[in-house]
Amino acid sequence: MKAKHLSPDNLNERRLQAVRLRLDGHTVAEVATRTGLSAPTVSAAWRAFREGGWEAVPVRPRGRKVGQAARLDAAAQQVLGECLRELPESPEPAWSSRALADALKDAGHEVSPRAIDHWLEAHDLKPEPMALEALERKRGQTGRWYRQQVAPVLKEVGKVGGSLWQGGVRIARPTQQAAVEAKPERPRYQLYLHGKRGVLYTRVLTTPPMVDDYLALFQRLLDQAEGKPVALVFHGAWFQAVPEIGRWLEWNPSFRLLPWPALGEACDRR
Repeated sequence: MKAKHLSPDNLNERRLQAVRLRLDGHTVAEVATRTGLSAPTVSAAWRAFREGGWEAVPVRPRGRKVGQAARLDAAAQQVLGECLRELPESPEPAWSSRALADALKDAGHEVSPRAIDHWLEAHDLKPEPMALEALERKRGQTGRWYRQQVAPVLKEVGKVGGSLWQGGVRIARPTQQAAVEAKPERPRYQLYLHGKRGVLYTRVLTTPPMVDDYLALFQRLLDQAEGKPVALVFHGAWFQAVPEIGRWLEWNPSFRLLPWPALGEACDRR
């Protein structure tokens, strides 16, 4: 019988025990039986360990810490906008919610990554990852493109431990608040990436991205790979007519750029 209504300390003790058992080679089902935890809880503890080490295994108290506002005030939003227009000082390819929260904290605004996620979603800046797996059996040009050009590259890069990314460029829709207030809003051009586990990295510009913006993004992905290949499926831009990007790709053959077909069907999303 699975344990119910565990105290936080007891739950965390069992989660740590579950990870130790998994490290010893026990299956999820075996660990669930021995710890009294449910199989999903065992899997969640194991995933937390793999992603963040031992410190990530204990569950955190629920609820928002003092100072972590659910809404961003005008001053915080201004800092956020300024950050998003530039590349982060860290080597990350663009801004994650956590990196934005850290930048806001340095500027005197205590905001949680979750609050930033809500802000991005409310401003149409949180696109979903592409459902590439669904293209395996899709008919038409996009399905053929995936099977013939994308799937072999993803398999090749993944086999040697390379980095697999999705990304694109898009125009964000006007915010609901701007529509209510009938205020004109300048177009916002979003450069975005989805990395491991669908983590979003983004930049937001007031003008269409220039060649240097794309190349900076590509170079950061390559630098992070530390000598291993990179595959990037990119939606929303067609680079064949851009000689600077063509030359960069020739100089960096380990970077495999896979642009979405210009005349293909609409992008499938989760």
